[in-house]
Amino acid sequence: MVLKLVQKIQNLALTGQRLRTFPGALHLSRLSTLSRKPACPVCLWTGSRQCTVSQGGRQLQYDYGRMGLSTIGRDPLLFSPGSVSLHGDATSTSQLTLLYPPDASGDQAFADNLTSCRTSRHVLKLLQAAETMSDTMAAAALLRVADLEEGEDELKDPKILNEDVIKALFLQLEHDSTRLTDWGLVSALLACTRLHLDPWSTLMVRLISESQERLDRGCLTITQLCTLAEVLLALEGPSCVILDQIMDAVKEQEPKDWSIQELTRVYDMLQAGVGKGVHYQDLLKSMNSHAISIASRLDPTSISTILNALMVLKMTKAVPLAISLCEQSAQYVPHFTDEQLTQVLGAFIHFGLSDPNFVEAVERHIPSVAFTAHPETITKVMQYFGRRNLLSLPIFDAVAESFVYRSHLYNTSQITRQIMPFGKLGYLPPNAGALFHNVEAIVRSRFSQFLPRSALNLLHSCTLVERFPVTLFAKVFDRSFLQQLQAQGTGVDWNVLAQLTQLDLTVKLECPHYEGPSLQRSYKVKSIFTSARSLETPLDGLLYTSVDTGLVELLGGQTYFSSRVTTPYLYTLDVEIKIDKGGYVLPAHHSGEVYRRVALCIDGPKRFSSITRQLLGKETIKQRHLWLLGYDVVQIPFYEFKDLKSQAEKIEYLHKKIFPHSCRLSW
Repeated sequence: MVLKLVQKIQNLALTGQRLRTFPGALHLSRLSTLSRKPACPVCLWTGSRQCTVSQGGRQLQYDYGRMGLSTIGRDPLLFSPGSVSLHGDATSTSQLTLLYPPDASGDQAFADNLTSCRTSRHVLKLLQAAETMSDTMAAAALLRVADLEEGEDELKDPKILNEDVIKALFLQLEHDSTRLTDWGLVSALLACTRLHLDPWSTLMVRLISESQERLDRGCLTITQLCTLAEVLLALEGPSCVILDQIMDAVKEQEPKDWSIQELTRVYDMLQAGVGKGVHYQDLLKSMNSHAISIASRLDPTSISTILNALMVLKMTKAVPLAISLCEQSAQYVPHFTDEQLTQVLGAFIHFGLSDPNFVEAVERHIPSVAFTAHPETITKVMQYFGRRNLLSLPIFDAVAESFVYRSHLYNTSQITRQIMPFGKLGYLPPNAGALFHNVEAIVRSRFSQFLPRSALNLLHSCTLVERFPVTLFAKVFDRSFLQQLQAQGTGVDWNVLAQLTQLDLTVKLECPHYEGPSLQRSYKVKSIFTSARSLETPLDGLLYTSVDTGLVELLGGQTYFSSRVTTPYLYTLDVEIKIDKGGYVLPAHHSGEVYRRVALCIDGPKRFSSITRQLLGKETIKQRHLWLLGYDVVQIPFYEFKDLKSQAEKIEYLHKKIFPHSCRLSW
């Protein structure tokens, strides 16, 4: 669209047609109906009163007041002084005159006042009070309005564009598009795009055309190129051919020569959609190398932007850079904005990273902002701690408390992702009653809003910590819900079937008063253990070997116990020992009557959470169910067994665990 637009403008200029005849190019903020007088060859304005030539200079008088706009170059971020401005006594040829760099105090004061504006009306008053300003300050004012009026798909108050002072800015930018500084041009174009102006309006047409010309001349800086790319992505998307030209201009420069701000902007541009192909891998490789070398000097914005770009671009070979940024992030946790912290945590989840200093910093920070932080930020914190099996009591308790008061602010995905870590890590906070009562009420009232898998994950997580929303089980086992599960995503995979099967077993064992439908046989699995993704944690090999040696000596041989036993009840036993009515250990292959079955749970480190040692939810529910199925569950936690020094101590420990009420016999 943009390329066609520029080509049409050029054709119009060659044929001498008036720009106002261009289809769809009417100015959005025109104050009065255009006259039928021929357009001025200099300013292309049809009304003689508004013409810069007939008025003899740059200070134009409008019906709505005086609004002079000088084009003094400013970096909209750094406000560095420029040197190009329009001469106050410009002739009819509208020549630019180089002056001494202007005093930056005026623009800086305007920028400070602009930052303090909390409503669009405040911005309007600030503009009305200013007789002259730089083009970048004008663009900054429009961007501030866009920030304050930002909605989902349109401005909160579209009528703000009809204000006289806004129209005045639009007209000045339109008239002076060829005289704007590079910064003023791209900033104004970005502001107009964010204000949702018609891309075919005269103002947008002229700004885009002028941007194309300056791009052709190669006079735009890296940051300006990135800003222009941001606009083109918003207007036309990644298919815009001008983006290739922008990237060619970017690749002509060496990343090692870029500033931190320029490096960050290019990462941001690539993750926004320009770099999703394979055309810029060499550029990204150079950028990553440079980023690692300056990692210690990166600020919160740069760290979060780069990490987010690495994640979006799926740069699996950039793990060293991600690790370096992870280490640097610890010192900035209190200084990250909610959006930045969300991006950082998302990248850490993606790359599977964890840094002790970062975790400690998050532990200190989150409890103080649990009631005020953005819902997605709190959700991402819980998701990160859940994925890494990090049970932080300060964080989990604070989130549980804030959930009760803020749950109405959360969408269904955020609700699910906040509650799932409680189930996974097997933790009940102090306000567990209020928390899960709230959860059940939400799911009951908003059940149709939950994606089927989200609803299943949420209910399954509740059962892991002995919370049973019985009224909702019937909804999950309903045929229509199961059909929705099949229709969602990849269909009903093994993990979904395992969750459904375990839910069905939970209802039978722990909810005797449930009278709703049961899970259909076709959705059941015979075992919930698999080598890929299991609802059971695999046996720790080293710990098992040590326990196995002790059991052989304690029981008198390998034949008196079985390992990795698959039961008829879904679960796999680490070790099973059979005992008769007289208390004697039976051979493992004994198939007759067994008075007592001992299920030995050899729990390695991966079956516990970190920070606070807590048996994971999937292991606690397994042990509960084994008890209810008639097994004597004996837990052998790694942190107890590893402290035993001699073989004699290990054997004595196993004897007390398995036969607590009998004396040990020597073989």
